[in-house]
Amino acid sequence: MKNIVITGSTSGIGKELTELLSVDNKVFAGYRNKTLISDRTNVDYFYIDMTNRQSINDAAEYIKSKVDKIDILINVAGCVVAGPVEMLDTDRLREQFEVNTFSHIEFTQKLLPVLDDSRVINLSSMASFGLFPFISPYCASKRALDIFFNAFELETHKNIKVISIKPGVIATPLWKKSVDNNMPQFENYAGYERELEFLKDNALKNSNRGLDVREVAKFIQKVAFSKKPKSSYTIGFDAKMAQFFSYFPQDFINFMMKKGMEYRFRK
Repeated sequence: MKNIVITGSTSGIGKELTELLSVDNKVFAGYRNKTLISDRTNVDYFYIDMTNRQSINDAAEYIKSKVDKIDILINVAGCVVAGPVEMLDTDRLREQFEVNTFSHIEFTQKLLPVLDDSRVINLSSMASFGLFPFISPYCASKRALDIFFNAFELETHKNIKVISIKPGVIATPLWKKSVDNNMPQFENYAGYERELEFLKDNALKNSNRGLDVREVAKFIQKVAFSKKPKSSYTIGFDAKMAQFFSYFPQDFINFMMKKGMEYRFRK
């Protein structure tokens, strides 16, 4: 029985992972909304707010008080900040990086005393390839997550394997949440109404299409226990296409993206 820590465990991929991995392992499952908790065998829920440094520290201290070793840490919690760069409030940019990047670094740092011969799995995204306009904060935060943790594996004196999971579109509640969180700001982006309306509609459609969340969770489960996991996995046709296009010169990527935007926003 392994000791596993999962953040963002009450919805989407985190919830599926908690259900799958708790069958044969001890899971410490991070939550922010207590009403979403359901009692499960082998699951010890702990409160963590990824925007609150004291909460992150308290969560890590709680886990360290329970076990001497964490075998697998899975950083799942995240959010999406959207909008045109020229109008984005920098406080919202800070919020994006706080949740998607800095909180995971700090949580991992706090757990280091019980991390050795361990695996750290980060839920990144195809957005980390940096191709998508109007969600640049999300793209940048996921790319930064990958860069920081890759450096962490190279630098640490401990035996810790870092794994980045980069899925494409997944049918999860994240899309509806992202629309709800960004809609109040969309009203301030005068001149971009057409683009943002498309972005909103596309996000809502993603709630019911794309990769099946349980299949992605099963894939992560397989990676978590594989003998020699790779440093990075790209899941889904759209993610593999994003990776493919990321190899092209930036000018070509920009040209193709602009043409695609002209076509979509004209419809």
